[in-house]
Amino acid sequence: MCVSGATVPDSVDLAEDEVCSLELPHKTSHLESVGLRKSKRFGNVFGVEMSPDTIAIAMVYFVQGILGLSRLAVSFFLKDELHLDPAETAFLTGISSLPWLIKPLYGFISDGVPLFGYRRRSYLALCGLLGALCWGSLAMFIDSKYGAMAAILLSSLSVAFSDVVVDSMVVEKARGESQGASGSLQSLCWGSAATGGIASAYFSGYLVETYGTRYVFGVTAVMPLITSAVAGLVQEEPLKAPSDDPKVMLSKTAQFISTSKSQLAFLWQTVKEPSIFWPTLFIFLWQATPTSDTAMFFFTTNHLGFGPEFLGRVRLVTAVASLVGVGLYNTYLKDVPLRNIFLWTTLLGTALGLLQLLLVTGANKSLGISDEWFAMGDSLVLTVLGQVSFMPVLVLAARLCPPGVEATLFATLMSISNGGGVTGGVLGAGLTQFLGVTSHNFDNLVILILLCNASSLFPLAFLNLLPSGSELESTVEKADKARRELEITKQD
Repeated sequence: MCVSGATVPDSVDLAEDEVCSLELPHKTSHLESVGLRKSKRFGNVFGVEMSPDTIAIAMVYFVQGILGLSRLAVSFFLKDELHLDPAETAFLTGISSLPWLIKPLYGFISDGVPLFGYRRRSYLALCGLLGALCWGSLAMFIDSKYGAMAAILLSSLSVAFSDVVVDSMVVEKARGESQGASGSLQSLCWGSAATGGIASAYFSGYLVETYGTRYVFGVTAVMPLITSAVAGLVQEEPLKAPSDDPKVMLSKTAQFISTSKSQLAFLWQTVKEPSIFWPTLFIFLWQATPTSDTAMFFFTTNHLGFGPEFLGRVRLVTAVASLVGVGLYNTYLKDVPLRNIFLWTTLLGTALGLLQLLLVTGANKSLGISDEWFAMGDSLVLTVLGQVSFMPVLVLAARLCPPGVEATLFATLMSISNGGGVTGGVLGAGLTQFLGVTSHNFDNLVILILLCNASSLFPLAFLNLLPSGSELESTVEKADKARRELEITKQD
């Protein structure tokens, strides 16, 4: 059970962004010194050689995790200071997730419109500055739900854009690697995010309870500046300065428009390939099931009386659990067939999710387990399971990307995944509203939990859309073959 509070999506995983994780949410450089290739090295983490580029990637993910410092502050700010009910909170969170649905656009911009001579460094620096501005605004003067939505939306944009930049770097490293090596790289990324989450977890609640939400927003405003700072580690050759000649500029603009149109057409043709389309459809369906997370946050705070400090402790436990999940996947499960992982994690997750009913009905006390210990234990187990089940999504998406469109296609796949998460959040908000669950009326919360957990079994009917273990390599080869055929057609 997720009880840490309704959150703003900072990263990649939006299926449970309201209370558990910052999906929340990878990667590109053109030099031989990146990633898993031989380069100037600074050690080995999760089986990945650390180059300057890899350090930059890890730090950007670390920032995404440490931005969780504001998570509980946002939750209590929306609930207690703006007086939003569960359905409104879930809806606002969904709207704030919109930047994660258009990630391919950021890929086009980053690839085709160099900023100050760089395609990666400059955008990372700019994203950090935008994030700092948004959190600073929340700290100082925003006091309406529309202002809060705008600030949260723009802060989400800053994280989503920086995510695309580092995504392109990770995908380039993952391409051509085995499932195990790709899994190691993804483990490094999400391990870094989990480490950032651990660093901020407990204090997210303690600072809210001691100093208030706006103080926490002020502290959070400093964190995105780390992204700006590590942009200098990205090993990227500066592009030739553009000419001031109007004719040259016009020619460059026309070339960019033509290239963008070709990339869009190529992207559409690539996504339509059955070897890519069907696994992507499964990922969307898997993410699109409704959740009761926001309603549970209101129940645990308004009905059970959980305060910010305790929820900070729960966040610390779940942050550690997230790192355990990454380590568990990297050590034991990265070579397990994808279908098996999705099947068993979904079945276990549904069964364990139903244990929330014990907390809602108070039956846990009959077993001699206090509300606090039950909530903490339930959150720990479900977070480990959720992280283990989400890692294969990232690995599959990265390995489906053929050379030449890594950043854009990976961003497209993750946008579709995030779209599923937003769909699940909206469906959850609709169910919450329909069943009459409000900030103080939890009569139908049991029904909401039953419906949400039962719906999580629905994607298993489409498990065959995923390639089996023996089919995965051929699926990747088909995707690359389709790319080459499309390029030949385009040249003709």
